[in-house]
Amino acid sequence: MITYKEIDESYFDKYDTIPMLVHVRSIFSLEKIENGLGGILLKETPVEEYIKDLGVFEKATQYTQEFDITNWAFFMAFDNERPVGAVTVASKTKDVHMLDGREDLAVLWDIRVEDQYKQQGLGTTLFNMAVEWSKSKGFSQMKIECQNNNVPACKFYQKHGAELGKIDEYAYIHDPNVREEVQLIWYLNL
Repeated sequence: MITYKEIDESYFDKYDTIPMLVHVRSIFSLEKIENGLGGILLKETPVEEYIKDLGVFEKATQYTQEFDITNWAFFMAFDNERPVGAVTVASKTKDVHMLDGREDLAVLWDIRVEDQYKQQGLGTTLFNMAVEWSKSKGFSQMKIECQNNNVPACKFYQKHGAELGKIDEYAYIHDPNVREEVQLIWYLNL
């Protein structure tokens, strides 16, 4: 039986055991019309399948070392006692550039569901918990970062009412591990 609960930092070790794997089968490639002045078309393009492990970039156990998490929220999903999904929302934190210095903005910092539990509604429930928490704190908008090689996540955010608000093909230019990726920023009005 799947249960959900808000957690604190005492659960971060368990949080980090949940894999955050992206099975890349396609990407959203950018087609610039008239060098972008005529618009930008995102086209889903098949690629040779590979797995990207986002968990190497995001460790809950490091949050308190990097940030003041006083204004953050954490939720987890459990199958009996086994952690199978989690979500983090960041807000009102100095030096978190994703917040753009806005007091009315929450950021969906991390969401993950173990592979065998995907397509069963866990992600939707965790996402809705993050949205409801953000609304309860009076935020007017949620910001979500994604990449063009995470097509399932992009479709998930779009399905849940988020709108693509920013495309930055140079966001990761200095990181050799992800320099080919395009940053996609989604916004959900709360």
